[in-house]
Amino acid sequence: MRPFTQRLASIDVFRALTMLLMIFVNDLGTLKGIPQWLEHTQANEDGMGLADTVFPAFLFIVGLSIPFAIGNRWAKGASQSNILGHILIRSFALLVMGFFHVNLENYNHEAAILPRTVWEILLTISFFFIWLDYPSTFSERKKIILQGVGTALLVFLAAVYKGGKDGQTVWLHPQWWGILGLIGWSYLLSALVFQFSKGRLSILTGGFLFFTLFNIATKAGWLHVLDPIKHYIWIVGDGSLPALTMAGILIAVLYSSLVEKGQYNKCYWLFLLLGGLMLAGGFAIRPLGGGISKIHATPSWIAICTGISILFFTGLIWLVDRKKKQQWFEIIKPAGTSTLTAYLLPYIFYPLVQIAGLSLPAFLLTGAVGLIKSLVFALLIILLTGLLSKWRIRLKI
Repeated sequence: MRPFTQRLASIDVFRALTMLLMIFVNDLGTLKGIPQWLEHTQANEDGMGLADTVFPAFLFIVGLSIPFAIGNRWAKGASQSNILGHILIRSFALLVMGFFHVNLENYNHEAAILPRTVWEILLTISFFFIWLDYPSTFSERKKIILQGVGTALLVFLAAVYKGGKDGQTVWLHPQWWGILGLIGWSYLLSALVFQFSKGRLSILTGGFLFFTLFNIATKAGWLHVLDPIKHYIWIVGDGSLPALTMAGILIAVLYSSLVEKGQYNKCYWLFLLLGGLMLAGGFAIRPLGGGISKIHATPSWIAICTGISILFFTGLIWLVDRKKKQQWFEIIKPAGTSTLTAYLLPYIFYPLVQIAGLSLPAFLLTGAVGLIKSLVFALLIILLTGLLSKWRIRLKI
Protein backbone atom coordinates (compact mmCIF):
# COMPACT_ATOMS: atom_id res chain seq x y z
CA MET A 1 0.00 0.00 0.00
CA ARG A 2 1.61 3.27 -1.13
CA PRO A 3 1.14 6.32 1.09
CA PHE A 4 0.16 8.72 -1.74
CA THR A 5 1.35 11.57 0.49
CA GLN A 6 2.92 13.86 -2.12
CA ARG A 7 0.92 16.92 -3.19
CA LEU A 8 0.91 17.44 -6.94
CA ALA A 9 0.92 21.00 -8.25
CA SER A 10 -0.47 19.71 -11.54
CA ILE A 11 -3.71 18.63 -9.83
CA ASP A 12 -4.14 22.04 -8.17
CA VAL A 13 -3.56 23.79 -11.51
CA PHE A 14 -5.97 21.43 -13.29
CA ARG A 15 -8.59 22.12 -10.61
CA ALA A 16 -8.04 25.89 -10.86
CA LEU A 17 -8.32 25.91 -14.65
CA THR A 18 -11.47 23.80 -14.52
CA MET A 19 -13.10 26.07 -11.94
CA LEU A 20 -12.15 29.13 -14.02
CA LEU A 21 -13.80 27.48 -17.00
CA MET A 22 -16.85 26.46 -14.94
CA ILE A 23 -17.49 30.04 -13.78
CA PHE A 24 -16.88 31.26 -17.34
CA VAL A 25 -19.32 28.85 -19.03
CA ASN A 26 -21.94 29.41 -16.31
CA ASP A 27 -21.80 33.12 -17.13
CA LEU A 28 -22.34 32.48 -20.84
CA GLY A 29 -26.07 32.40 -20.13
CA THR A 30 -25.94 36.19 -19.78
CA LEU A 31 -24.61 36.62 -23.34
CA LYS A 32 -25.99 36.67 -26.89
CA GLY A 33 -24.38 36.05 -30.26
CA ILE A 34 -21.61 33.72 -29.11
CA PRO A 35 -20.28 30.61 -30.89
CA GLN A 36 -22.51 27.59 -30.35
CA TRP A 37 -19.51 25.28 -29.73
CA LEU A 38 -18.86 27.07 -26.43
CA GLU A 39 -22.26 26.17 -24.98
CA HIS A 40 -24.05 23.01 -23.90
CA THR A 41 -25.64 20.95 -26.62
CA GLN A 42 -29.36 20.20 -26.47
CA ALA A 43 -30.60 17.07 -24.70
CA ASN A 44 -31.34 15.06 -27.87
CA GLU A 45 -28.48 16.44 -29.93
CA ASP A 46 -25.64 14.06 -30.81
CA GLY A 47 -22.63 16.17 -29.93
CA MET A 48 -20.94 18.22 -27.27
CA GLY A 49 -19.72 21.76 -26.72
CA LEU A 50 -16.94 23.11 -24.54
CA ALA A 51 -19.36 23.55 -21.64
CA ASP A 52 -20.14 19.82 -21.77
CA THR A 53 -16.52 18.94 -20.90
CA VAL A 54 -16.21 21.02 -17.73
CA PHE A 55 -18.27 18.99 -15.24
CA PRO A 56 -16.74 15.64 -16.26
CA ALA A 57 -13.28 17.19 -15.96
CA PHE A 58 -14.12 18.26 -12.43
CA LEU A 59 -15.32 14.74 -11.54
CA PHE A 60 -12.06 13.40 -12.97
CA ILE A 61 -10.12 15.84 -10.74
CA VAL A 62 -12.12 14.69 -7.71
CA GLY A 63 -10.81 11.22 -8.51
CA LEU A 64 -7.25 12.49 -8.96
CA SER A 65 -7.39 14.02 -5.48
CA ILE A 66 -8.86 11.06 -3.57
CA PRO A 67 -5.70 8.89 -3.31
CA PHE A 68 -3.66 11.80 -1.95
CA ALA A 69 -6.36 13.03 0.45
CA ILE A 70 -6.93 9.55 1.92
CA GLY A 71 -3.22 8.74 1.63
CA ASN A 72 -2.37 11.65 3.91
CA ARG A 73 -4.78 10.29 6.49
CA TRP A 74 -3.19 6.85 6.20
CA ALA A 75 0.23 8.43 6.74
CA LYS A 76 -1.03 10.15 9.89
CA GLY A 77 -2.25 6.85 11.26
CA ALA A 78 -5.97 7.53 10.91
CA SER A 79 -8.17 4.50 11.51
CA GLN A 80 -10.53 2.99 8.94
CA SER A 81 -13.53 4.28 10.88
CA ASN A 82 -12.04 7.78 11.09
CA ILE A 83 -11.49 7.94 7.34
CA LEU A 84 -14.92 6.47 6.65
CA GLY A 85 -16.47 9.12 8.89
CA HIS A 86 -14.64 11.85 6.96
CA ILE A 87 -15.88 10.46 3.64
CA LEU A 88 -19.47 10.30 4.89
CA ILE A 89 -19.42 13.80 6.39
CA ARG A 90 -17.90 15.32 3.26
CA SER A 91 -20.41 13.54 1.03
CA PHE A 92 -23.30 14.63 3.24
CA ALA A 93 -22.19 18.29 3.05
CA LEU A 94 -22.11 18.18 -0.76
CA LEU A 95 -25.49 16.45 -0.90
CA VAL A 96 -27.09 19.05 1.36
CA MET A 97 -25.74 21.95 -0.70
CA GLY A 98 -26.74 20.26 -3.93
CA PHE A 99 -30.23 19.49 -2.58
CA PHE A 100 -30.89 23.14 -1.74
CA HIS A 101 -29.38 24.40 -5.00
CA VAL A 102 -31.53 22.17 -7.19
CA ASN A 103 -34.65 23.34 -5.35
CA LEU A 104 -33.52 26.93 -5.88
CA GLU A 105 -34.22 26.42 -9.59
CA ASN A 106 -37.95 26.01 -8.85
CA TYR A 107 -38.27 28.75 -6.24
CA ASN A 108 -41.70 30.35 -6.35
CA HIS A 109 -41.14 33.98 -5.37
CA GLU A 110 -44.85 34.74 -5.64
CA ALA A 111 -45.82 32.19 -3.00
CA ALA A 112 -42.77 32.51 -0.72
CA ILE A 113 -42.36 35.17 1.96
CA LEU A 114 -38.78 35.92 0.86
CA PRO A 115 -37.72 37.06 -2.61
CA ARG A 116 -35.64 34.46 -4.42
CA THR A 117 -32.61 36.77 -4.41
CA VAL A 118 -32.70 37.14 -0.62
CA TRP A 119 -33.29 33.40 -0.10
CA GLU A 120 -30.32 32.59 -2.37
CA ILE A 121 -27.95 34.98 -0.60
CA LEU A 122 -28.98 33.76 2.87
CA LEU A 123 -28.62 30.14 1.70
CA THR A 124 -25.04 30.75 0.60
CA ILE A 125 -24.24 32.58 3.83
CA SER A 126 -25.57 29.63 5.83
CA PHE A 127 -23.20 27.32 3.93
CA PHE A 128 -20.28 29.55 4.91
CA PHE A 129 -21.26 29.57 8.58
CA ILE A 130 -21.60 25.79 8.68
CA TRP A 131 -18.60 24.72 6.60
CA LEU A 132 -16.16 27.61 7.04
CA ASP A 133 -12.52 26.69 7.57
CA TYR A 134 -12.44 28.21 11.05
CA PRO A 135 -8.94 29.23 12.21
CA SER A 136 -7.32 27.32 15.06
CA THR A 137 -7.39 30.52 17.12
CA PHE A 138 -11.17 30.17 17.36
CA SER A 139 -12.36 28.48 20.51
CA GLU A 140 -14.41 25.35 20.04
CA ARG A 141 -17.33 27.10 21.74
CA LYS A 142 -17.28 30.02 19.30
CA LYS A 143 -17.04 27.66 16.35
CA ILE A 144 -20.02 25.62 17.53
CA ILE A 145 -22.07 28.79 18.08
CA LEU A 146 -21.36 30.07 14.54
CA GLN A 147 -22.09 26.68 13.00
CA GLY A 148 -25.30 26.61 15.02
CA VAL A 149 -26.26 30.00 13.58
CA GLY A 150 -25.67 28.65 10.08
CA THR A 151 -27.68 25.52 10.78
CA ALA A 152 -30.55 27.52 12.26
CA LEU A 153 -30.54 29.80 9.21
CA LEU A 154 -30.60 26.77 6.90
CA VAL A 155 -33.54 25.28 8.82
CA PHE A 156 -35.38 28.61 8.62
CA LEU A 157 -34.80 28.82 4.85
CA ALA A 158 -36.08 25.27 4.46
CA ALA A 159 -39.19 26.11 6.51
CA VAL A 160 -40.12 29.18 4.43
CA TYR A 161 -39.29 27.63 1.06
CA LYS A 162 -42.02 27.54 -1.57
CA GLY A 163 -41.47 26.02 -4.97
CA GLY A 164 -43.52 25.04 -7.98
CA LYS A 165 -44.93 26.57 -11.15
CA ASP A 166 -48.31 27.26 -12.77
CA GLY A 167 -50.07 27.88 -9.48
CA GLN A 168 -48.74 24.73 -7.83
CA THR A 169 -46.86 25.07 -4.55
CA VAL A 170 -44.42 22.40 -3.39
CA TRP A 171 -41.88 22.12 -0.61
CA LEU A 172 -38.22 21.08 -0.84
CA HIS A 173 -37.92 17.66 -2.44
CA PRO A 174 -35.18 15.51 -4.05
CA GLN A 175 -34.76 16.00 -7.77
CA TRP A 176 -31.51 15.56 -9.68
CA TRP A 177 -29.33 16.64 -6.71
CA GLY A 178 -27.63 19.56 -8.46
CA ILE A 179 -23.97 19.79 -9.45
CA LEU A 180 -22.65 19.63 -5.89
CA GLY A 181 -24.94 16.73 -5.01
CA LEU A 182 -23.83 14.74 -8.04
CA ILE A 183 -20.21 15.37 -7.05
CA GLY A 184 -21.10 14.21 -3.55
CA TRP A 185 -22.55 10.88 -4.72
CA SER A 186 -19.65 10.28 -7.12
CA TYR A 187 -17.11 11.11 -4.42
CA LEU A 188 -18.84 8.84 -1.91
CA LEU A 189 -18.90 5.78 -4.17
CA SER A 190 -15.39 6.25 -5.54
CA ALA A 191 -13.77 7.13 -2.21
CA LEU A 192 -15.31 4.03 -0.63
CA VAL A 193 -13.91 1.86 -3.43
CA PHE A 194 -10.45 3.38 -2.93
CA GLN A 195 -10.59 3.17 0.86
CA PHE A 196 -11.55 -0.47 1.06
CA SER A 197 -9.29 -1.53 -1.84
CA LYS A 198 -6.28 0.03 -0.06
CA GLY A 199 -5.35 1.54 -3.40
CA ARG A 200 -4.86 -1.82 -5.15
CA LEU A 201 -4.84 -1.20 -8.88
CA SER A 202 -6.67 -4.41 -9.79
CA ILE A 203 -9.68 -3.57 -7.60
CA LEU A 204 -9.72 0.06 -8.73
CA THR A 205 -9.69 -1.07 -12.36
CA GLY A 206 -12.57 -3.40 -11.58
CA GLY A 207 -14.48 -0.50 -10.02
CA PHE A 208 -13.97 1.66 -13.09
CA LEU A 209 -15.06 -1.15 -15.40
CA PHE A 210 -18.11 -1.91 -13.26
CA PHE A 211 -19.43 1.67 -13.38
CA THR A 212 -18.60 1.98 -17.08
CA LEU A 213 -20.26 -1.29 -18.04
CA PHE A 214 -23.26 -0.48 -15.84
CA ASN A 215 -23.70 2.73 -17.81
CA ILE A 216 -23.37 0.93 -21.13
CA ALA A 217 -25.86 -1.75 -20.07
CA THR A 218 -28.34 0.87 -18.88
CA LYS A 219 -28.15 2.98 -22.03
CA ALA A 220 -28.32 -0.10 -24.26
CA GLY A 221 -31.53 -1.18 -22.53
CA TRP A 222 -30.12 -4.36 -21.04
CA LEU A 223 -31.18 -3.57 -17.46
CA HIS A 224 -34.92 -3.04 -17.89
CA VAL A 225 -35.47 -5.92 -15.49
CA LEU A 226 -34.24 -3.55 -12.73
CA ASP A 227 -36.75 -0.80 -13.55
CA PRO A 228 -38.99 -1.60 -10.52
CA ILE A 229 -36.18 -0.69 -8.08
CA LYS A 230 -34.73 2.21 -10.07
CA HIS A 231 -36.82 4.79 -8.26
CA TYR A 232 -35.58 3.58 -4.85
CA ILE A 233 -31.94 2.59 -5.36
CA TRP A 234 -29.70 3.34 -8.31
CA ILE A 235 -26.19 4.43 -9.24
CA VAL A 236 -25.95 8.17 -9.83
CA GLY A 237 -25.81 9.13 -13.51
CA ASP A 238 -26.47 5.50 -14.50
CA GLY A 239 -22.86 4.84 -13.46
CA SER A 240 -21.42 7.60 -15.67
CA LEU A 241 -20.35 10.03 -12.95
CA PRO A 242 -18.54 7.60 -10.62
CA ALA A 243 -16.90 6.12 -13.75
CA LEU A 244 -15.34 9.52 -14.45
CA THR A 245 -14.19 9.82 -10.84
CA MET A 246 -12.80 6.28 -10.82
CA ALA A 247 -10.85 7.12 -13.99
CA GLY A 248 -9.22 9.97 -12.10
CA ILE A 249 -8.32 7.65 -9.21
CA LEU A 250 -6.74 5.15 -11.60
CA ILE A 251 -4.63 7.84 -13.28
CA ALA A 252 -3.50 9.20 -9.90
CA VAL A 253 -2.47 5.73 -8.68
CA LEU A 254 -0.59 4.99 -11.89
CA TYR A 255 1.12 8.39 -11.79
CA SER A 256 2.14 7.99 -8.15
CA SER A 257 3.58 4.54 -8.87
CA LEU A 258 5.56 5.68 -11.91
CA VAL A 259 6.84 8.89 -10.27
CA GLU A 260 8.19 6.92 -7.30
CA LYS A 261 10.35 5.03 -9.80
CA GLY A 262 11.31 8.17 -11.73
CA GLN A 263 9.65 6.81 -14.88
CA TYR A 264 8.26 10.07 -16.26
CA ASN A 265 8.71 9.16 -19.92
CA LYS A 266 6.87 5.89 -19.40
CA CYS A 267 4.13 7.86 -17.64
CA TYR A 268 3.76 10.27 -20.60
CA TRP A 269 3.51 7.52 -23.18
CA LEU A 270 1.14 5.41 -21.08
CA PHE A 271 -1.20 8.33 -20.46
CA LEU A 272 -1.10 9.45 -24.08
CA LEU A 273 -2.01 5.90 -25.08
CA LEU A 274 -4.82 5.64 -22.52
CA GLY A 275 -6.19 9.05 -23.47
CA GLY A 276 -6.10 8.20 -27.15
CA LEU A 277 -7.79 4.86 -26.57
CA MET A 278 -10.58 6.49 -24.55
CA LEU A 279 -11.17 9.04 -27.30
CA ALA A 280 -11.18 6.38 -30.01
CA GLY A 281 -13.40 4.12 -27.92
CA GLY A 282 -15.81 6.96 -27.27
CA PHE A 283 -16.32 7.61 -30.97
CA ALA A 284 -16.48 3.87 -31.69
CA ILE A 285 -19.40 3.33 -29.28
CA ARG A 286 -21.15 6.51 -30.38
CA PRO A 287 -24.14 4.63 -31.88
CA LEU A 288 -24.67 2.83 -28.55
CA GLY A 289 -26.96 4.56 -26.09
CA GLY A 290 -27.84 7.67 -28.04
CA GLY A 291 -24.60 9.12 -29.37
CA ILE A 292 -22.69 11.83 -27.49
CA SER A 293 -24.87 13.50 -24.86
CA LYS A 294 -24.05 15.07 -21.52
CA ILE A 295 -27.72 15.40 -20.57
CA HIS A 296 -28.30 11.68 -21.11
CA ALA A 297 -24.83 10.75 -19.73
CA THR A 298 -24.11 8.39 -22.61
CA PRO A 299 -21.15 5.97 -22.72
CA SER A 300 -19.66 7.87 -25.66
CA TRP A 301 -19.70 11.14 -23.72
CA ILE A 302 -18.01 9.47 -20.72
CA ALA A 303 -15.22 7.94 -22.78
CA ILE A 304 -14.51 11.07 -24.83
CA CYS A 305 -14.46 13.34 -21.76
CA THR A 306 -12.25 10.86 -19.89
CA GLY A 307 -9.83 10.84 -22.82
CA ILE A 308 -9.76 14.65 -22.95
CA SER A 309 -9.11 14.85 -19.20
CA ILE A 310 -6.29 12.30 -19.31
CA LEU A 311 -4.56 14.07 -22.20
CA PHE A 312 -4.95 17.50 -20.62
CA PHE A 313 -3.62 16.24 -17.29
CA THR A 314 -0.65 14.65 -19.07
CA GLY A 315 0.23 18.05 -20.52
CA LEU A 316 0.03 19.62 -17.06
CA ILE A 317 2.27 16.91 -15.59
CA TRP A 318 4.94 17.88 -18.11
CA LEU A 319 4.44 21.64 -17.77
CA VAL A 320 3.83 21.98 -14.03
CA ASP A 321 5.39 18.99 -12.28
CA ARG A 322 8.39 18.55 -14.58
CA LYS A 323 9.08 22.03 -15.95
CA LYS A 324 7.98 23.74 -12.70
CA LYS A 325 5.87 26.39 -14.45
CA GLN A 326 3.14 26.60 -11.81
CA GLN A 327 3.89 30.31 -11.43
CA TRP A 328 2.25 30.79 -14.83
CA PHE A 329 -1.05 29.99 -13.12
CA GLU A 330 -0.50 31.99 -9.94
CA ILE A 331 -3.37 34.38 -10.68
CA ILE A 332 -5.93 31.56 -10.61
CA LYS A 333 -4.31 29.58 -7.78
CA PRO A 334 -7.17 30.35 -5.30
CA ALA A 335 -9.58 28.45 -7.56
CA GLY A 336 -7.45 25.35 -7.07
CA THR A 337 -7.10 25.62 -3.30
CA SER A 338 -10.42 27.24 -2.30
CA THR A 339 -12.51 25.68 -5.04
CA LEU A 340 -15.85 25.44 -3.25
CA THR A 341 -15.62 29.08 -2.20
CA ALA A 342 -15.04 30.14 -5.81
CA TYR A 343 -17.98 28.04 -6.95
CA LEU A 344 -20.40 29.54 -4.40
CA LEU A 345 -19.48 33.23 -4.66
CA PRO A 346 -21.57 33.79 -7.84
CA TYR A 347 -24.60 32.68 -5.80
CA ILE A 348 -24.09 35.90 -3.81
CA PHE A 349 -22.94 38.12 -6.68
CA TYR A 350 -25.77 37.49 -9.17
CA PRO A 351 -28.66 38.10 -6.73
CA LEU A 352 -26.93 41.22 -5.33
CA VAL A 353 -26.71 42.63 -8.86
CA GLN A 354 -30.37 41.82 -9.40
CA ILE A 355 -31.40 43.48 -6.13
CA ALA A 356 -29.40 46.58 -7.02
CA GLY A 357 -31.10 46.69 -10.42
CA LEU A 358 -27.76 46.91 -12.22
CA SER A 359 -27.35 45.92 -15.87
CA LEU A 360 -24.60 46.12 -18.45
CA PRO A 361 -25.01 47.74 -21.87
CA ALA A 362 -25.89 45.34 -24.69
CA PHE A 363 -22.47 45.59 -26.39
CA LEU A 364 -20.84 44.10 -23.27
CA LEU A 365 -23.17 41.12 -23.46
CA THR A 366 -22.75 40.26 -27.14
CA GLY A 367 -20.21 38.32 -29.16
CA ALA A 368 -16.47 38.56 -28.55
CA VAL A 369 -16.81 41.50 -26.15
CA GLY A 370 -19.30 39.49 -24.12
CA LEU A 371 -16.89 36.55 -23.97
CA ILE A 372 -14.18 38.86 -22.64
CA LYS A 373 -16.67 40.12 -20.05
CA SER A 374 -17.41 36.56 -18.89
CA LEU A 375 -13.70 35.74 -18.68
CA VAL A 376 -13.00 38.89 -16.68
CA PHE A 377 -15.93 38.04 -14.40
CA ALA A 378 -14.50 34.55 -13.77
CA LEU A 379 -11.08 36.03 -12.99
CA LEU A 380 -12.58 38.60 -10.61
CA ILE A 381 -14.46 35.87 -8.74
CA ILE A 382 -11.19 33.94 -8.36
CA LEU A 383 -9.29 37.05 -7.21
CA LEU A 384 -12.04 37.69 -4.64
CA THR A 385 -11.71 34.07 -3.54
CA GLY A 386 -8.00 34.64 -2.97
CA LEU A 387 -8.66 37.82 -0.99
CA LEU A 388 -11.22 36.08 1.21
CA SER A 389 -8.80 33.19 1.76
CA LYS A 390 -6.24 35.64 3.15
CA TRP A 391 -8.91 36.67 5.67
CA ARG A 392 -9.52 32.95 6.43
CA ILE A 393 -12.94 33.08 4.80
CA ARG A 394 -13.08 29.88 2.81
CA LEU A 395 -15.07 26.68 2.94
CA LYS A 396 -13.57 23.36 3.88
CA ILE A 397 -15.33 20.02 3.87
